[in-house]
Amino acid sequence: MSAAAVPAVGGVSPRRAWVTDLPVLAVAVVWGASYLAAKGITTTHTVVAVLVLRFAIVLPVLVAVGWRKLRALTGAQWRGAGVLGLVLSGIFLLETYGVVHTSATNAGLIISLTMIFTPLAEAAVTRVRPSAGFVAAAGLSVAGVVLLTQGGGFTSPSAGDLLMLLAALARTVHVLAMARIKAVRDADSLSLTTVQLGGAVAVFAVLAALPGTGASPWSTAAGFGAREWAGLVFLSVFCTLFAFFVQMWSVRRTSPSRVSLLLGTEPLWAAAVGISLGGEHLGVLGVAGAVLVLAGTAWGRRAASEGVRVRS
Repeated sequence: MSAAAVPAVGGVSPRRAWVTDLPVLAVAVVWGASYLAAKGITTTHTVVAVLVLRFAIVLPVLVAVGWRKLRALTGAQWRGAGVLGLVLSGIFLLETYGVVHTSATNAGLIISLTMIFTPLAEAAVTRVRPSAGFVAAAGLSVAGVVLLTQGGGFTSPSAGDLLMLLAALARTVHVLAMARIKAVRDADSLSLTTVQLGGAVAVFAVLAALPGTGASPWSTAAGFGAREWAGLVFLSVFCTLFAFFVQMWSVRRTSPSRVSLLLGTEPLWAAAVGISLGGEHLGVLGVAGAVLVLAGTAWGRRAASEGVRVRS
C-alpha cells in the first residue's frame, strides 16, 4: 500500500502529511541504497576498518548535539545502552560482512525479515500466540527468501545470504532487548543512540587493533579515492546522521505506524538500486522470491498491527 493511501493523522491535510512523509521516505531510500554503497567501498579485509571510519565520523556530532542530556543519563541507563551497543556492533558486523558476500538486492530483502522475526520472537517470549494470518505471512516470507537465494538455480545459499539472515535475527534481539531493559525505556533517544554507537565503535576499534582482522582504519582511509570517500560520507552522514534526526523529527509530527509503513519500503529501494545502479540480476526465481518477501512482510506487518489492536 502506498503512503498516499494512508489517511492523514490527526486531521492534518494530505499536503501537510506529505511534507512529513517525504523526508521519512528519503530515509527509506538512502537505507535501501546503503547496501550497494557498503558493497562498493568494502572488501573482506576492510570491513572492520570501514565500520570504524563510518561511525567515528558521526559520533562527535551526536555527542556535541546531545551533551547535556548525555550527562544526565544514570549509571543503569549507561549500562543498558552499553549492552545494546554490543548487540548493535554484532548487527553491523554481520550486515557488512554479509553484503560483501551477496548482492545488495538480496541483502536488503533478506534483512526485511526482521519485521517477521520480531513479532514471532515477542510471541515466544510473552507466550501470546500469533494470529493465523501472521503465521501464514511468515511462511510466505521464508518461501520468498528460499526462492530469492536461488536465482541462478537451486543451490546452497551463499555465505552472504546466511550472514544477512543472522543479521535479521540479531536485529530482532536488539529490538526485544530495547523493550525489555527497563533502564533504557525512559532514556532520551538521542543519548541512547549516541551511547550505543559509541559502544559499537569501541568494539570495532578493539577488533581493528587485533592481528588478523584486516586492514587498519588509517591504511584503509589512506587508500580511499574520491568514489570511496563519497560512499563513506553517504553511509555516515545520510544513512546514519540524517536518518536518525529525520526519525526524531517525524515521530513528533505523525504516527509511529505511518513512519513504520514508509520505512518498510526499504527493501523495495534496495532492490531498485541494486538492479538499476549495481547491474544486479535476479532471474525468474529471484523475482518471484522478491515478490513473496515483500508481500509476506507487508502482510505480516498488517497482521501484527491488527493483533496489537485486538489485544488492546
